[in-house]
Amino acid sequence: MSGYKNPETLYKEASELRARLATATLTPKDRRAIPQQDMPAQEPRVRARNMQEVAIGYSEDQAVVESARCLGCANAPCVSGCPVGIDIRGFLKETAAGKFDDAFSIIRKSSMLPAICGRVCPQEKQCMAACTVGKAEKDPEKAVAIGRVERFLADRASAKQKGAAVSVAKPAPSGKKIAIVGSGPSGLTTAADLARLGHSVTIFEAFHKPGGVTVYGIPEFRLPKSIVDEEVKNLKALGVEIVCDYLVGRTRTVRDLMEKDGFSAVYVANGAGLPKFMNIEGEDLVGVFSANEFLTRSNLMKAYDRGVADTPLFTAKRVAVFGGGNVAMDAARMALRTGAEEVHIVYRRTETEMPARVEEVHHAKEEGVIFDFLANPTKIIGDEKGRVRAVECLRYELGEPDASGRRSPVAIAGSEYTMEVDACVVALGNESNPLVTGTTPELTVNKRGNIVVGDKGETSMKGVFAGGDIVQGAATVILAMGDGRKAAAGIDEYLRSL
Repeated sequence: MSGYKNPETLYKEASELRARLATATLTPKDRRAIPQQDMPAQEPRVRARNMQEVAIGYSEDQAVVESARCLGCANAPCVSGCPVGIDIRGFLKETAAGKFDDAFSIIRKSSMLPAICGRVCPQEKQCMAACTVGKAEKDPEKAVAIGRVERFLADRASAKQKGAAVSVAKPAPSGKKIAIVGSGPSGLTTAADLARLGHSVTIFEAFHKPGGVTVYGIPEFRLPKSIVDEEVKNLKALGVEIVCDYLVGRTRTVRDLMEKDGFSAVYVANGAGLPKFMNIEGEDLVGVFSANEFLTRSNLMKAYDRGVADTPLFTAKRVAVFGGGNVAMDAARMALRTGAEEVHIVYRRTETEMPARVEEVHHAKEEGVIFDFLANPTKIIGDEKGRVRAVECLRYELGEPDASGRRSPVAIAGSEYTMEVDACVVALGNESNPLVTGTTPELTVNKRGNIVVGDKGETSMKGVFAGGDIVQGAATVILAMGDGRKAAAGIDEYLRSL
């Protein structure tokens, strides 16, 4: 990652470079020599105290220059790295030529959520990891910035729509009804694909607002909720019905939906929303939160807007966040924005082993988050009122790699130390929510509680399919969408066999 640059400087540099490229005949070597375009962003110390989106977005010139870096490989390895199979080479070629509408149309054939994916998907571990440019440079961070171009195209298309839903031709009704449990990325993707095939789709959402993890888990400063609202509006324009405040497994069971409500098939995509804890002394003190609760209060319920929000938000000056994934980064950065003066991320490995996106770690560091590597909490200490006063940690060193390929942390005996804090956020991932599986014994689950599915998303219960985090465990938006596309094809095939 390069140092922070003023957006106007980046825009000017891109404009000048685009002008030079316009008169050149580019060889593959020339394209590789084009520098990757940095994402313009708010100044770090300013954005750390506001909820506005951190990344400002590419200019037209930046999008064209970045797309010109694509080598147009005949085998398009980047596409194989995309869980939903977007024609990346195709939309980059059109963008490089300034044909933005055509480029966006290519994306829309495979993805209903391009503005979301362009912002939060880990492209560096998927499409960018397969990019020939990154491999040639022996640095995946120098691959073509596919997600940034995707975001530019999606935002441009949205601005042209001026709040109206995307116009989509509706096919003839099939007469088949499908219920989808959960309105997260997987459920929304499945709904879109099935609606395009003429099926009647109803989504049942437990919360009062659709969007799943994109509204309750990912902060406003990384993914504005207005973008999610727009994607949901596009889905409704396809004829999809969304019923909120409806808890499948309690309001109705999966079997009820099929036998009493007449749904021919059900897609279960209710996520993995059961937070993991460390089971250490002091986790029951006032001031200890799961990242789920902390982020849901802050994002979905907008607790950061203290004068307006109905839900309270715990006030803390010194916060410790336990974990090293994207959720830990989100929680730490949200803590800064909700008034914390000092925020620590405590992680038992080194930065190299962190599963969080490089960009999110970089942004957190810029904003002043302190990283305590090779450390792990052993006890949370309370005061006489039962409130968090400090956390005791143990230092670690790295041993041999574990099954995931990351080097295992080994505790250093006698290395305990105490850090004064008044709040702790546990961000160690989630387990499968058992509400649906617990009320549907016909569904086969594995030892982690995840639903077991076949190649087309089919479960052990006839007519019931599943995907997303309830199948994969806590994964990513784009992987959940990939499951949704696969399951939609499987559901359509199943319905046509009835």
